[in-house]
Amino acid sequence: RAVSRRLACGDVEGRLEALFRRVRAIQDKSGRFDMLLCVGNFFGSTSETEWAEYRTGAKKAPIPTYVLGANDQETVSYFPDISGCELAENITYLGRRGLYSGTSGLQIAYLSGTESQEEPAPAYSFSTKDVAELKTSLLSTPNFKGVDILLTSPWPRDVGTFANSAGEIDTKKCGSKLVSDLAASLKPRYHFAALEKAYYERLPYRNHTVLQETPRHVSRFIALADIGNTSKKKYLYAFSIVPMSLMDPAELVKQPQDVTENPYRKSQKDAQKTKATLCAEEEPPCQFFFDLNKHQGKKRPSDGKERWNSQPKQAKKPPQPTGPCWFCLASPEVEKHLVVSIGTHCYLALAKGGLLPDHVLILPIGHYQSVVDLSSEVVEEVTKYKSALKEFFRSKGKRYVLFERNYRSQHLQLQVIPVPLDHCTSEDIKESFIAQAQEQQIELLEIPEHSDITQVAQPGTPYFYVELDTGEKLFHRIRGRFPLHFGREVMASEALLALPQRADWRQCAVERAEEAAQARAFRRDFQPFDFALRA
Repeated sequence: RAVSRRLACGDVEGRLEALFRRVRAIQDKSGRFDMLLCVGNFFGSTSETEWAEYRTGAKKAPIPTYVLGANDQETVSYFPDISGCELAENITYLGRRGLYSGTSGLQIAYLSGTESQEEPAPAYSFSTKDVAELKTSLLSTPNFKGVDILLTSPWPRDVGTFANSAGEIDTKKCGSKLVSDLAASLKPRYHFAALEKAYYERLPYRNHTVLQETPRHVSRFIALADIGNTSKKKYLYAFSIVPMSLMDPAELVKQPQDVTENPYRKSQKDAQKTKATLCAEEEPPCQFFFDLNKHQGKKRPSDGKERWNSQPKQAKKPPQPTGPCWFCLASPEVEKHLVVSIGTHCYLALAKGGLLPDHVLILPIGHYQSVVDLSSEVVEEVTKYKSALKEFFRSKGKRYVLFERNYRSQHLQLQVIPVPLDHCTSEDIKESFIAQAQEQQIELLEIPEHSDITQVAQPGTPYFYVELDTGEKLFHRIRGRFPLHFGREVMASEALLALPQRADWRQCAVERAEEAAQARAFRRDFQPFDFALRA
């Protein structure tokens, strides 16, 4: 029978009678379950009396029960064999770490104890070495796709990133980074943990980078409360699962509607950077292009001779605006007192009603609707302005965030907003954009570092696009309605600049004389970085 019916349970803390009474009631009502998996503290300070009846065989667990090891010195003595053993009839200690493969083909990875900084770790803990060895043993198996279930006692650190709230639990401080690293590598379909005396069912998260990797199955993290808790928080979780190895691949990788970004993305990236540094001498860098016209991106290596387009992009005359345009430099509508630099093909102007006094726009002199419509010489000058602004803002201890909304706009405006370097990292900025996009059901995807926006969007495609001065990019293809001030609202939010009162530019408009003074001040400060003055 392919479908396995399992129960998972949080901290038992020695309350065996209460646990098994509840399991019997569930089985009487819903039929037999194949297995009970217990995470967190199975034993507690008052376990001895109840445990003695099971240990001696006077009582028997009503279901095959598998438990993790001790999380403190006090309960170590209940586990006579560190590598795993039967503790009583129908109650098995899985061991310190490993993979349990049931007869059904279900693969259950497990890690006992809490995180330790010491090496070797105490009997009730795991170390970096334990996690590395468990990862190596599993990842080295041929065609490894992930495990069906992961059991740990601690929560993974940062599991709440991009997700629904975990209530009172601060997921940035709670739990173990090593468990996050393990979950990121093992890609469990279900991950159970406990110890925090809280129930938290996280939204499912994806295990692949959209547009860069073939789709993979999603992961579900479920933290369970302690048995007998007075708040009636959920401590027992029933689920049915077909082993990954027996599933139709297309069925396995189906993405639910509420799927989120991977919460461990940053830790994975850091690990990849370390790995890349170690491998740098062995392998020449390889650039990848992504054909995003197809439904699924495919990588094809470039030898540097191929271009993205088979024909070089011809210099083209920009189309003429259909009516008055506020941003064509030759137009009488342009507020020229806001202009701070003029190049050959582009110019810089302070934003009217800017979020900050140094909120600036990069604009093409001719009438182009979006970045994907630009001719190659305009693109080249946009790039020069980006470099100059990066250098300028870095000299002032800031990094910039650039975004474009190609939706209900007729002339390209690249909004450039600086953020103090010590205020937030580029990862914080990306997380804020992605998290606030998810709240509004907007799918904001990270696009490959070496790829260009023209590879993702065709001319005429409405989109929203964010670029950090590190070159990292986020993209959303607009298919319906889109909030016009989304980029500005994210930047103004408490997580970034904490200026929510300035989210609407109309509330920030100042007198023309003040705008002109701000433009003069910016022009003076920017002068040493302005390549247009040296041309």
